[in-house]
Amino acid sequence: MKKLILILFAAATLQAQPQEQPQTVLYKAAAIHTADKGTIKNAQMLVTDGIIQAIGQNIRITRQTIIVDLGNLQLYPGLIAAATSLGLTEINAVRATQDTTEVGEFTPDVEAWVSVNPDSELIPVARANGFTHALVAPMGGTVTGTSGLIKLAGWGVEDMTIKPHAALHLWWPVMKLNTRPKETLRDPTKYESPKEQTKTRDKKLKMIDQFFDEAKAYARARKAGGARFKKVPAWEGMLSALSGQQPIMVHANEVRQIKSAVAWAKRRKFKIVLAASRDAWQVADLLAKEKVPVIFDNVFTLPQRDTDPHDIHFRAAGILHKAGVQIAHSEPIGSWGASRVRNIVYAAAQSMAYGLPRETALRSLTLHPAQMLGVANRLGSLTPKKEATFIAVNGDIFDIRANVKHMWIAGQKISLQSRHTRLYEKYKKRPKPIQQKK
Repeated sequence: MKKLILILFAAATLQAQPQEQPQTVLYKAAAIHTADKGTIKNAQMLVTDGIIQAIGQNIRITRQTIIVDLGNLQLYPGLIAAATSLGLTEINAVRATQDTTEVGEFTPDVEAWVSVNPDSELIPVARANGFTHALVAPMGGTVTGTSGLIKLAGWGVEDMTIKPHAALHLWWPVMKLNTRPKETLRDPTKYESPKEQTKTRDKKLKMIDQFFDEAKAYARARKAGGARFKKVPAWEGMLSALSGQQPIMVHANEVRQIKSAVAWAKRRKFKIVLAASRDAWQVADLLAKEKVPVIFDNVFTLPQRDTDPHDIHFRAAGILHKAGVQIAHSEPIGSWGASRVRNIVYAAAQSMAYGLPRETALRSLTLHPAQMLGVANRLGSLTPKKEATFIAVNGDIFDIRANVKHMWIAGQKISLQSRHTRLYEKYKKRPKPIQQKK
C-alpha cells in the first residue's frame, strides 16, 4: 500500500511541474532584408522554436521573451548555393578525396547526398560567408542521378540533408561541331569528320529519348504490377522526375544545347531547370516564354566567341531578368567550384553592377534557388511561418568589405569558425623575429 501511495505521489508531482515553454527570441537589427517584402529599417524579428513569428518595428513581446540586440548589424536570409560539389571533393590532387563522379552513362539511382563528407573543410569556409544551404549534385555521364539539398551544419549527412531528392541531373550532349582540319589536332587519331560528329551527337540524343521512354514504360508496369512487381533501383530513381514531383536539372552551356534541351522538355512535358547556362542570355525570350529558370555560373568566365562583348557575362543575369527569366547564381560544379562557393555572392554583386536590380540579386542567392528546389515554403526569405535561417552582416552583403558576424539555422546559432579563421588566429600570435644588434 505504501508503495502504491509513493507511485501516485510521484505521478502527481510530475503533473504539477510546469511544462517546458517554447523559447521565444526577439532579434533587433539596423535592417532586415526579407528577400520577398523588401527591406525594413530599425527592424525586429520574433522567433519561437526556430520559426519566424513576426517581422516589423514594434513587435509586442512577453516578459519571458529573450531579446538579442544586434546593434548596427543587418539581417539577411541564409544564402543557398544551387548546383555544387560541396562535400564531395576536398583536395584536387588527392584522388581519395574526390567523389564527384559516378561510373556509367545512365545512373539515375545515384544519390549525391549519401557521399557528402560532413567534416569537409570547405563547408565551414562557405558557411563563413553566409551560405547556410547547398545543393550537392552528381557528375559523370548523361543522367547522373539525384542531387540533395543539405544544410551546412549538422552531425552527419542524415542530419544535414533536408531534401535528399531535390532534382534529377541530365548533362546535355555537345551540339557544336569541330571543323578543324585533321593535321591541326594534337592527336590526329581522334579526328572525326563533321558528318561523323553529327551521327555521334544524334545517337546520344536518341539514347536520351530511349532511356526516358523505357523509364515511362517501367512506371506504367510498376503501377499495373501491384505488390508482386519486382522493383529496379535504376528505374525507381526516375519516378519522381517523370511524375513532375522533382525537376530535371539540365546542364547546358552552348546556345544550341540550350535550344535543343528546351525543345526536348517541351515535347515531353517535363519541368526543367537550366544549369551552367553560359549562352542563356542569347535565348532569354525563349526561356521566359517556356518558363525555364536558370542557374547561371559563368559570371567570371571569359566570353566564348571573339564577337561577344567583353562584359557580356557580367550583363547576362540582367538580360535574363529583363526578359522575365528567374535566375539563381552559382559556381561551376566540380573540384574547383566547391572551393569557390563562398564567392557566389560576389558573382551576384558583379551582375548587380551591370544591370541586375539589387532585390533580384539578393533573391538569386536566396528565394529563387529555394523556389527552384521546392523548399520556398521553409527557406529563401525572412517571412512569418518559415524557418529562422538567417545571417547578421556588418554592412551590405554585396560589399566585399562586409563580414558575416553571426548565423542561425532553424533558430540554432551556428559557429563561423573555419580553417581560415583558425590559421589567422594561429599566425597572428606568431613571435616576432629577434633583431640582432649591429
